Amino acid sequence: MSNMRQVVVTSSEDIEVMEVPRPGPPAPGQVLVASRLVGICGTDVHAAAGHHPFIDRPYRPGHEVVGVVEQVGEGVTDLAAGDRVVLEPNLTCGECPQCRDGRYNICRNLAVFGCQTPGGMGDVFVVARDRLHRIPDGMSDELAALVEPLATPVHAVRRAGLRAGSRVAVLGAGPIGLLVLVAARAAGAEVVVVTDVLPEKLDRARRLGAAEALRADAPDLVDRAAAVLQGADVVFDCVASAGSMAQAVELVDKGGTVMVVGIAAGPTSIPLHLVQDREISVIGSLMYVREDVEQAIALLSSGAVAADELVTAVYPLDRAAEAFAASADPQQVKVLVSVGDTA
Repeated sequence: MSNMRQVVVTSSEDIEVMEVPRPGPPAPGQVLVASRLVGICGTDVHAAAGHHPFIDRPYRPGHEVVGVVEQVGEGVTDLAAGDRVVLEPNLTCGECPQCRDGRYNICRNLAVFGCQTPGGMGDVFVVARDRLHRIPDGMSDELAALVEPLATPVHAVRRAGLRAGSRVAVLGAGPIGLLVLVAARAAGAEVVVVTDVLPEKLDRARRLGAAEALRADAPDLVDRAAAVLQGADVVFDCVASAGSMAQAVELVDKGGTVMVVGIAAGPTSIPLHLVQDREISVIGSLMYVREDVEQAIALLSSGAVAADELVTAVYPLDRAAEAFAASADPQQVKVLVSVGDTA
């Protein structure tokens, strides 16, 4: 069996491209995919630093993958060699109550490709056919690299019950926060206020349609945001810290919803007295299901956001360590690793 290249992350300072055995032919129902572009997200950065509560090091990253089908296994008739695809990385049991209810994103036995299993930041990988989505012909690989990151905000917005005319606050203007802004506006949100500590990210939020973009560390943030929102129907916390949660509960209107999208490093305090007194719903949102991925593809195909607005750097595979370092830089938005030729 021949070898291939794959990134292995032992720590933030120890990220290597290693030679590992190349997977064999796909089994029935599986597909062999050659990676083209692989995104690095906050999950990867936190995991590399040892701060992610559910990923052990060393690990082999790559859950935001754009690739091209190289070979299909027996029984796969709706994909063929040469088809471009994006990965849906949640690996589920299909048997627990959550899976049977269609909420397989919270499967009792959930594993994530590229987090708990070897991922796609390498030359090729094998995965079940149902974990892949075909990319529309007119969509560039760079834009397709935003499908997986956008699916999480699409799921969060859907779960929040956003409707036309909703007033929304988004705390954090990293990749997920900016894509929550995109998804919320697409769902009909009338007013969206975005917060962050970096002026560049606030400018980007304004370009993407935020009614106002405010410094998260401003002492009068809550008052300034409240003046624009007149009470938020939904606050999306894409930071998930004690400070952001306190701001979220202050900003949300009575009877409103705080949607936790960011990954907290551990237990985080909540102003529970205000949650009770104002009948605030605090809800978590994890990943997505197939309909969210399909909606993300449709949104990107419609021109909801341009790739160059969010993709700020692309590194070749042999410079993966530099790509991880760049991803940890708050000035960056979405950093990609290029594995093969892109379209």
